[in-house]
Amino acid sequence: MQLKYSPKQKALLVLQDGKVFEGKAAGKIGTTTGEICFNTGMTGYQEIFTDPSYFGQIVVMANPHIGNYGIEESEVESDGVKISGMICKKFNTGFSRVHAQKSLQTYFEENNIVSISDVDTRAIVHYIRDKGAMNCIISSEITDVEELKKLLAKVPSMEGLELSSKVATKTAYTFGNQSSKHKVAVIDFGVKKNILRSLAQRNCYLKVFPMESLVKDILAFHPNGIMLSNGPGDPSAMPNQSQLVKELINTNLPVFGICLGHQLLAQSQGVSTYKMHAGHRGINHPVKNLITGKSEITSQNHGFTVNADDIKNNKNIEITHINLNDNTIEGIRLKDKKVFSVQYHPEACPGPEDSRYLFDEFVSNFSN
Repeated sequence: MQLKYSPKQKALLVLQDGKVFEGKAAGKIGTTTGEICFNTGMTGYQEIFTDPSYFGQIVVMANPHIGNYGIEESEVESDGVKISGMICKKFNTGFSRVHAQKSLQTYFEENNIVSISDVDTRAIVHYIRDKGAMNCIISSEITDVEELKKLLAKVPSMEGLELSSKVATKTAYTFGNQSSKHKVAVIDFGVKKNILRSLAQRNCYLKVFPMESLVKDILAFHPNGIMLSNGPGDPSAMPNQSQLVKELINTNLPVFGICLGHQLLAQSQGVSTYKMHAGHRGINHPVKNLITGKSEITSQNHGFTVNADDIKNNKNIEITHINLNDNTIEGIRLKDKKVFSVQYHPEACPGPEDSRYLFDEFVSNFSN
């Protein structure tokens, strides 16, 4: 018999190192596992929950109120909720937004998302920042901590895990107006819808290709440029996709990579990647453009990054952007080709639009 949600029902959060937090059930009653991470954004929870890059992760929301403006179906970033679970302070079962169709509680029940509320999210974020990202388990049906620890011990580490194939398209499809001036081939590693919208708004007709596509099939579309999308998981577990990116770069077409696409592009040029201590997730991360000298506030979601030493030792790669919080690499470009990439999300949703100019720069590289 399926258990029904009750706002007073107890729930437990157990971390991989044994730390336990007790709270109340939210969303579907059940048990879920994943890598715990935190997002520092104050808005945009719907876009966060539907971002494919969060697949396999349980997200701590730093904003204390989640669910207060409900769910608007047209504002999703994929075909459904992609997080494995959610942790928050206050979970609103009602909502005040006029245009919302349903509550977050209903949405989570429909999408089988187990969550926990009424925990000290500030303490949890501080703990992760200190100890680093790790796996965790949430349960609103099992109250035995030792049993939860046994279940958690079976969950694989995010490091070395390939997850893009779980969320990327299996068949090619088109997006936008066929009569548009430009054609862009999008390699889908877990693409957000707003990347597609941002390109379509710039007079581009898109064909979205599966991550296992062949170069000849991609070139048969006769694209003006190649977009390498975002996505989840460890890029080092994707050697076939790194090789595909290398072959696409060798076609001399303009290439633009975002997030996982950025990491795969770097790998294709001999640059290694590594797992970060806690990662960058939020809509308030300062990045400096080293070409213009200007800074921008960016939307970010990544737990892996590229090796700065490898880049500095590669004479054909120029660093274009750095993170002003920790000096990690946020953008690169190849000196001999119209190829560049960024670690953050210029399409935003959620987040500021400071970096939308990158789509314009990509389109300006097209030869017509």
